[in-house]
Parts: sequence; C-alpha cells; structure tokens
Amino acid sequence: MLALLRGEPARLRVRAAIERGAICSWINLGEALYKQAREAGWDRAVQVIDAFAANVTAEPADAEMVRAAAAIKADGGVSYADCFAIATAERHRAPLLTGDPEILSLSRPGLKLVDLGA
Repeated sequence: MLALLRGEPARLRVRAAIERGAICSWINLGEALYKQAREAGWDRAVQVIDAFAANVTAEPADAEMVRAAAAIKADGGVSYADCFAIATAERHRAPLLTGDPEILSLSRPGLKLVDLGA
C-alpha cells in the first residue's frame, strides 16, 4: 500500500493486486493513515486512505483477527501492525505483498509472501 502511495517502483504490482481484488486490514490502513498524515497532513491523508480503502476489501479487526495477530506477535520478530497483515493473508489464503524484510524472513506454513523488492 505504501509503495503505491509513495510512487515507488513496486506500485505497479500493488495496483495490479488491487485490480484482482486485494484485501487489507483496517489496522494496516490505519498505519498507512498516520504515515501519510506525517507526510501530507491529516486531511489529505484521510482523503487518500479513504480512496484506497474504497478500492480494496477493507476488513475490520474482529476478535478472531486480533487473537491471530496476537499469536503471531507472541512469536516475536514483526511489528503488531504487520501481524495483522499476516493474519489477514492467512485468513484468506491470499499472498501477502510486502517489501518488509522482517515479514519476508518469516517461514509460516501456508503463508505465501510476494517480495515487492525483487
């Protein structure tokens, strides 16, 4: 998501994933929101993230998702927000597109990672 918002080279792959029906946790949208707010101001950030959310399946963090993310976090190694991205991908058996080296270093059965830096 941040690759698209920041115009990074991986943005084309992210855009293609959105066109195929990407799923994103609202926790991760919130993370992108505060990062965008730091770069572009709150009002612009809300506008950008709301537009992004309108083009993906934006999934709220229900109790099951919070438990799944907490279990991932308990194993250590990744941020709590990243745990929601992982848990969302696992829930939907969908690939997780990321350039985050902490996530890319994970080995979890059934989790398919797509390295946006490759």
